[in-house]
Amino acid sequence: MSTAHIMKPAIRRLAVLTRNFSTSGAVLRPRPTQASAAISASIRTPRHASNPQMAFPCLDKREQKSQALLNEGPEPAYSKIGRESVHIYKSEEPIFLDYGGFLPGFQIAYESWGILNADASNAILIHTGLSASSHAKSNSLNQKSGWWEEFIGPGKYLDTDRYFVVCTNVIGGCYGSTGPSSVDPADGDRYATRFPILSVNDMVRAQHRLISQHFGVKKLYASIGASMGGMQSLAYAQEFTDEVEKVISISGCAKSHPYSIAMRHCQRQVLMSDPNWNRGFYYDSLPPHTGMKLSREIATITYRSGPEWETRFGTERADPSKQPALCPDFLIETYLDHQGEKFCLEYDANSLLYISKAMDLFNLSKTNRDKAEETRLGSEARFTGESTRDIKFSSSECALPNEPYTEKPRRRVVSFEEEKDDLRQGLEKFAHKDVLVIGVESDILFPVWQQREISQFLKESAKKLGISNGDNIRHVELGEDISMYGHDTFLLSLDYIGQPVRDFLG
Repeated sequence: MSTAHIMKPAIRRLAVLTRNFSTSGAVLRPRPTQASAAISASIRTPRHASNPQMAFPCLDKREQKSQALLNEGPEPAYSKIGRESVHIYKSEEPIFLDYGGFLPGFQIAYESWGILNADASNAILIHTGLSASSHAKSNSLNQKSGWWEEFIGPGKYLDTDRYFVVCTNVIGGCYGSTGPSSVDPADGDRYATRFPILSVNDMVRAQHRLISQHFGVKKLYASIGASMGGMQSLAYAQEFTDEVEKVISISGCAKSHPYSIAMRHCQRQVLMSDPNWNRGFYYDSLPPHTGMKLSREIATITYRSGPEWETRFGTERADPSKQPALCPDFLIETYLDHQGEKFCLEYDANSLLYISKAMDLFNLSKTNRDKAEETRLGSEARFTGESTRDIKFSSSECALPNEPYTEKPRRRVVSFEEEKDDLRQGLEKFAHKDVLVIGVESDILFPVWQQREISQFLKESAKKLGISNGDNIRHVELGEDISMYGHDTFLLSLDYIGQPVRDFLG
């Protein structure tokens, strides 16, 4: 039998498989050699294989999950959020966004604890991280423990005997606030990836309507957040400087840096590579649970630290008595697999894409914020008919070159020193405020130099403006001897985070 005759059935099978996975329709054609013929024959007759076929229980489980979702219908956890578990604030007025888009109206899901006093001077606004809901603590609407359960309450670090504490789900999210999974009132269909690009500052401007218009609070006693919430707390102070007394930023930054952008980029690329993502139009069909799971596994690596995992997992395998496998095998692999599996239907995939991108775009430098304001005001002018000028960019633009990538020198238009001074000028606006900045040495996602930078620039600005000698800016840094939990320290080492917060609030 000729080699070509042996290869034809294998090529036909390969062509079918390739068409299933290729958008170009190209078919891979292996060279018909004696070696490839032998391999093809061995695939066709596994009884002659040198070694047994490896089992892939992780893939079997994934396929079973997809089938179950198809049979029973997907019901992600975020789809169950309703008025029975959160309060809903609705704004009928449009909100214009930093990158030229707008929402004709929006809603914000929020929860609260404590009592707002007569002059509305004891309100504290909690800003959340990327995927958190407004459920920071249990309450009458939802008895389930919140993500900051032991941090909030009577006599706790955010003392509800003294303060009225509010936490929201950000716009762009999926736990009750307007986001990609919401319905676009213009046509009655879900926004999906027709949702506009957001900034962190857009999120706090939406929150400000809740605080000022719904609660009638003219000045927050404090604005507090960790991770992306730490970004928001700074952004709120920059946007509404006279409407906040104290600012607390935990494991945050004033400007995203390349490493964190790179890691979030990888998460988005993995998610968007799931065929079920369908360019964002997966609602009422099979959700991209595989992409979400893998994206969360990448994210988890950035949330915790190497020292903690060395102690907790080491290089031990889950079951040393078994042969090594390509599915999760080491303890650390089984942990990541569990974290991804737990999360994959808990959060909306499009919300993850939009909010993580907002984090990447975060930059409180004066030049960046001036440009954002100009774009936003231009969008508003077009909406009201005061301007007919078109937006300068289109949603279909892509920065990827058509040619193969080659390393190119960065076209720096300003020096490092000018860049830093620009960021310093952006923070200068609220340098006279009481600000607490907390960093964690084991944090690799928001490294401690970023919190040092915030503190340094605020102190320098305060001194430069003659406002103070900088003692209104407090900086606390937790070493690895205190916490090895990395970025998640604000969730896991409450005493070390909470005590400085309590002292600062007075």
